Amino acid sequence: MRIALVNNFFVPRPSGSAHLTEGLAREFAAAGHEVLVVTASYGDAPEDEWRDGYHVVRLKARSLPRIRLAMNYDIRFAASPSNWRRLKQLLNEFKPDVLHQHGQFFDITWMSSWWARRQRVPVALTVHTPLIHTHPVYGAILWLGDMLLARPFIALDKPTVVVFDKWIKGYVRRRYRIPEDRLASIVVGIDADRFGKVDASVIRDELRLGGRPVVLSLGHVIPLRNRLTLIRALPLLLERHRDAAVVIVGDVNDESFLRLATELGVRNSLIVTGAVPKEKIPYFVAACDLETHDHQGLGLGTTTLEVMASGKPVIAAADEDNFGDFRLRSWDNAVLIGREDHRALAEAMIRLLDEPALAARIGNAQHQVIEEHFTIGTVARNHLKLYAELVESRR
Repeated sequence: MRIALVNNFFVPRPSGSAHLTEGLAREFAAAGHEVLVVTASYGDAPEDEWRDGYHVVRLKARSLPRIRLAMNYDIRFAASPSNWRRLKQLLNEFKPDVLHQHGQFFDITWMSSWWARRQRVPVALTVHTPLIHTHPVYGAILWLGDMLLARPFIALDKPTVVVFDKWIKGYVRRRYRIPEDRLASIVVGIDADRFGKVDASVIRDELRLGGRPVVLSLGHVIPLRNRLTLIRALPLLLERHRDAAVVIVGDVNDESFLRLATELGVRNSLIVTGAVPKEKIPYFVAACDLETHDHQGLGLGTTTLEVMASGKPVIAAADEDNFGDFRLRSWDNAVLIGREDHRALAEAMIRLLDEPALAARIGNAQHQVIEEHFTIGTVARNHLKLYAELVESRR
C-alpha cells in the first residue's frame, strides 16, 4: 500500500502529533508499505530526507508571531503557489492509495484535500487539537475560525475522522457534525521501549534533588494545561512532605502558575526546566515518584501515556470510559481525580508518596495497560486496517 501522511508538525519539532506521525511512518515502512510524509520546514531539518525506510519532504514555511490566541505556540504555515505546485507534484508522482491528514486547521491539510478530491483518493483525518481557549474572547475567535474554515472543508471532503478518546470524539461531533459511520476510534500510539531502565541519579544529581520526593509535571505550560491546580495543591502537599519538589518540564507559554506560586509562598519548591531534548525525558521520569499535568479534563495525551508506560504512577483528571470500551479504574490501573480539584490532587499525591508499595502496584498496572492497548505497533496495525477499509470502500 502507498500511504501519504501530511502534518505541518513533524520531528524534530516537539509535539504529540509530530511524534505519532513519525511513529506511524516508521511502522508502516517496516511492514513493507511505501510511505511519503509531507510537512512544514522546521529549524535546520533537511528539506528532503529518507528516515527508516520512508520519504520526508519539508515545504518551506513561515512562523506566525507567538500570540495568546494560539497559546504562544510556534505555528508554521506553508501555503503558497510554489508549495501548492510542489505538493501536487509529490502526490501525483507518489500516487498514494490513501491520504492521512493530521490536524484539521493546517494549510497542508487543506491543500492536500483539494488534490484528494480531484484524484478520488480516500482520506483519513486525525483531530489532534481542539480549537478552544480558556479566555472567552479568544475562545469565540477560535470557534468562529472552526466554523468558517475547518468545518466547511470537512463537510466538503467527507474524510473519515480518527479520534483518540471520548473527549475528542465529543468535540468532533459537536463542532463538525460528523456522523457515527465516519468516525474511527483509534487510541494514541507510543514507543514504550524508550522508557526502559535508565539511571534516576542523572537528573537527581543534576538538579541536586538528593532523596527528596519528586512530583514531575511534563508538557508545555499553556492555558489548557496551566498547572494552576497543581500549584493550589502544593501547600497541602508540603504540610505532609515538607521537602517535596515539583519539577515542571516543557516550554512555558503561560506564566500564571509562577505568579500563583509566589502568592502562595511555594515558589521555592518549584523547579522549572523549560523544554528539554526528547531523549532526556526518560531520565526525568526515572527520577520522579509520580507525574501529573492533566488537570482540566481534556482527555489523556501522549505524554501521560508515555509516563504510564514507564511504570510511574500518573494522576489525571479523566473519566473511566475516556477510551470507550476499555475502562480505566482509579487506584487500580490509573489515579483519576475530578476536573481542577486541587484537594483531590493533593490527597492523591500524599497517598502515593506515603504508600510506595501502592504506587508501585499502580505503576505496574499502568505499564500493562500500555503494553496491551497503546504501543505504536498495535496502533499502526489498527490504522492499516482502517486504510484497507477506506481503499476497498472507494473501489
